[in-house]
Amino acid sequence: MSQNTTTKPGSTHSVEPWNVVITKSTITQVSIVCFIAWVASVYDYTLFGTLLPVIAEDFGWTTAEMAAVNTYATIGVFVVSLSIGTILDRLGRKRALILLMIGGAVASGFTGLAAGAASLIIIRAFSGFSMSEEVVNAVYLNEIYRKVKNRGLMYALVQGGWPIGALVSAGLSALLLPIIGWRWSFVVAGVLSIVVVLLASRLPESPTFAAMREVKRRRESGDTAGAATLAAEHELDENVGSSGGLREVFGPGLRKHTIALALAWFANWVGIQIFSVLGTTVLVEAKGISFDNALLVLVLANGVGFVGYVFHGWIGDKIGRRLTVILGWTLGSIMSLIMLMGPSQTGFIYVMYALTLFFLTGPYAALLYYMGESFPAHVRGMGTNVAHVMAPVGGITGSALLAIMLSAGISVGVAAVLTGSLFMLLSGVAMMFTRRVGSNDEGANAGASEVSEVAR
Repeated sequence: MSQNTTTKPGSTHSVEPWNVVITKSTITQVSIVCFIAWVASVYDYTLFGTLLPVIAEDFGWTTAEMAAVNTYATIGVFVVSLSIGTILDRLGRKRALILLMIGGAVASGFTGLAAGAASLIIIRAFSGFSMSEEVVNAVYLNEIYRKVKNRGLMYALVQGGWPIGALVSAGLSALLLPIIGWRWSFVVAGVLSIVVVLLASRLPESPTFAAMREVKRRRESGDTAGAATLAAEHELDENVGSSGGLREVFGPGLRKHTIALALAWFANWVGIQIFSVLGTTVLVEAKGISFDNALLVLVLANGVGFVGYVFHGWIGDKIGRRLTVILGWTLGSIMSLIMLMGPSQTGFIYVMYALTLFFLTGPYAALLYYMGESFPAHVRGMGTNVAHVMAPVGGITGSALLAIMLSAGISVGVAAVLTGSLFMLLSGVAMMFTRRVGSNDEGANAGASEVSEVAR
């Protein structure tokens, strides 16, 4: 059995990775790298959407062909994303971060070499790695922040990389596209991902994951007492070291919770597809806003969205993250309904659309951290990813439902209510069926204990 060692200033003894003390300096370093990683991931993701019309024009695609390429690429992203949970729980949090950002760099850089629709779809599928980086953040930071008092607020600042990445993408696209073209614009995004890989290589592994591996090693070597002692020291679930995986997250103790989270992600991403991805279309067609004004609204709303992340992270520390998500998405559905059914005055639309995104995207700061808390450590990656992979499914469904309704002669405004507002409300309803985690919906370790009790 490995002997734990401690260090003192000037000591040459090494500390076992599961006993490493997470200092304020370490927390700051990990937070900054994870923030940059998320910015880089969102930068690449939104860059593809922003430049897709330019790419389509270059290849001579029709609007229908462009939409088909985007749909197939999104399906590829979904397929690639299925592997993330296993990577997190088998290889570790730090290695997962590095591997995912390498995948993102490949997706970005090779996009510039695409020769046509087929190659572009295959290449963009690998962006499923970088887009799943927020799953790594949810798991890794949950374990790094274990003893941080305002951990929800801290995580919110990292998750705020979404609007920052979107703004960076829009700004650099406007600056670089006329100079270097769309192909080299993706190479720039790939370079940013490589920088993240280099930064991530200097981060520590999560002590929780290191303890999980050591508990498993001790059990396999016959040291069951030592394994039990270490598991108790790190407040790990009694099943840590087991195969876990899909069978456990859909087992009796977690099945209802996992399904409810997956449905919440699915329904909310239908709404995101309508109000965020296709936001300009809804504003122009449903409210009569000019395209230039719609772009301005989008930029301003993303700025407000960052404030939304911080607010929901902060309030989640106060009233509980699960309740924060339920209230936020419910209010978001109401704000969007008022915007769509209300007057078409520019000022009114600016305010209501900003509030819609505030309550639509902001709760993700609380949601992602809550997801990490709500699963025991040994299936934390798998459980979080099972729900997260429903995002592209919801996005595809949102686009399809909107297209079907418009083809049936339903107005854009009504179709947006039935797809965007309604599904946003349904996502809040789905969250009501998720697990309460510990006191005030907080505490990953309390959550793990609860899972054990339910399973038994």
